[in-house]
Amino acid sequence: MAGLQLAFKKYNVRLGIWGSPFIGFRNFIKFFNSYQFVRVVGNTLKISIYSLIAGFPIPIIFALILNSVRAERFKKTMQTVTYMPHFISVVVLVGIVVQIINPRVGLLSTVYSALNNGRYPPDLLANPGVFPHLYVWSGIWQTFGWNSIIYTAALASVSLDLHEAAQIDGASRFQRMIHVDLPAIMPTAIIMLIMRCGHIMSVGFEKVFLMQNDLNLSTSELISTYVYKVGLSSSGSMDFSYSTAIGLFNSIINLILIIIVNSISKRVSETSLW
Repeated sequence: MAGLQLAFKKYNVRLGIWGSPFIGFRNFIKFFNSYQFVRVVGNTLKISIYSLIAGFPIPIIFALILNSVRAERFKKTMQTVTYMPHFISVVVLVGIVVQIINPRVGLLSTVYSALNNGRYPPDLLANPGVFPHLYVWSGIWQTFGWNSIIYTAALASVSLDLHEAAQIDGASRFQRMIHVDLPAIMPTAIIMLIMRCGHIMSVGFEKVFLMQNDLNLSTSELISTYVYKVGLSSSGSMDFSYSTAIGLFNSIINLILIIIVNSISKRVSETSLW
């Protein structure tokens, strides 16, 4: 926490954190006036909201479907298969994606060439419009199984009496899923949604940086990669104070978002973090 004061100072290595001159909000104003501000904040919001909308419901749907499967062996096999990608490192995941979409030797190239008289497909990583889709859906593939664990655990606590009563009333399996299982996990889903909203501005650094290149930079430059480039990269300005100010701005926005979403949830559903 003591390092946060760097955001309000012009850091000098010789003077240290405590001795560097105080410059107020100059670093924040510099970021707000920078031509990169709209781009990095916009890209961060787009990818984060896209990930939230596309990725948040899938673990819930998967857990509901898996819970309704009667064949225990099939259920355990599906759980194992979908949990395994979670343990793949980000570097290996990006390597798999790059190999699949490689325009010369990848799986996509083989299929595309077979259907288009031997022509090679376009390089998807060089297309700025494709980058958000590659980032979001590869992340969903890696995490939806693991993220469904908490919903599967919540479904295990649903009373069998409720299902038996619904069956007596003539409810089908799908109707019991909608009217018994889904309401039972709704408080858990709301808590998870509030926590996800608290990370709206915090898209991970490693995966974006590994998938980034000069051709897709217009959509792949996020706050996390920009902070690295201006603060730590040898090719950047090595401006520690400026990068700290951007990081602090990012954290404050996340804090404001989680407070707003938590307040809305408390009023609407009476489920909240505090």
